[in-house]
Amino acid sequence: MPPLPRALLFDFDGTILDTETPEFTHWQALYGEHGLELSLEAWQRGIGTWDAFDPWAGLPDHVQADRERVHTGLRDRIHAALAEQDLRPGVREVLEEARRRGLRLALATSSDRAWVTRWLSAHGLLDFFETLATRDDVRRVKPDPELYVLAAERLGLPAADCLVVEDSLNGGLAAAAAGCRLVVVPNDVTRTQPFPPEWPRLEEGYAGGLERLLNAAGC
Repeated sequence: MPPLPRALLFDFDGTILDTETPEFTHWQALYGEHGLELSLEAWQRGIGTWDAFDPWAGLPDHVQADRERVHTGLRDRIHAALAEQDLRPGVREVLEEARRRGLRLALATSSDRAWVTRWLSAHGLLDFFETLATRDDVRRVKPDPELYVLAAERLGLPAADCLVVEDSLNGGLAAAAAGCRLVVVPNDVTRTQPFPPEWPRLEEGYAGGLERLLNAAGC
């Protein structure tokens, strides 16, 4: 059995706070206003990364011509929904138990630092993490391994001593390429992504707490 990891490296969007489901739902609604459909499969290409899928490209020209106003309204609706939303069930308990057991904690995300610190602070989680590796810190975001390599380096640990908790295919590919161990905890938007069958996966989320997470990773 592999030894226990010395650190947990968490993704943020969709993993700690499910920002992905409300964002997709509101984009779907915008498409629907114009008699169009936004498929989940298309949307999934952009999850966990940056600039891999442009939802604006599928909207009519007259909407794109009014993009600033439309985007402001869409953004405000998404942010309002997130402000009313709690963390993914059980994730706070996992973080608290990890800290009690002496596991170090870091976060690696393709989002920018301002976005992540806003929501971590709102939920009282910012102080849980020794370091945040964000897209502001790297040249390439996930699925490139740079974010996870950086997070491990900042902790002073080999990547193999770190267990990554991810929700998306792009994030999992980044973790695997970095040489980290991996557990996927998918959400409603990422659940149907084509995850490699060898990746440990917790379909029921964080039920069972840290122990179940570690068991899934073979620890």
